[in-house]
Amino acid sequence: MFSEMVLEHFQRPRNAGELAGATAVVVVSNPVCGDLLQLAVIVEGGLVREARFLCRGCAASIASASVLTEKMKGRAVGELKEMEAAQIAAELGGLPPASFHAAQLAEDGVRAILGKIQSKANIQQPTEQKLEK
Repeated sequence: MFSEMVLEHFQRPRNAGELAGATAVVVVSNPVCGDLLQLAVIVEGGLVREARFLCRGCAASIASASVLTEKMKGRAVGELKEMEAAQIAAELGGLPPASFHAAQLAEDGVRAILGKIQSKANIQQPTEQKLEK
């Protein structure tokens, strides 16, 4: 049913666990199946230095999160928007149609973390205000 790559990432997930000092942490879920993904990153100099996940879900969701974090590390924050469910599924050697929701959950996670990073950047960079005399 699952590819060897899915089984490998499920049995030996990469980057699983908490991430102390994270720049951003998000939690996304799939309300239909109940899978839950927590994604955390440390961003330095515009690059994702570290990425970790916690996942409560099926084998495909855990494998998708594992692949996602591997793909995120070392990338520029702007490149995160290019990560899509189809790419994650392809990295895993494909997913059965009934399990594609797992790759979609990973995509939802990267979209959410990107939004959080961007909103934090906007908060930290105050807008320039002109004072009237």
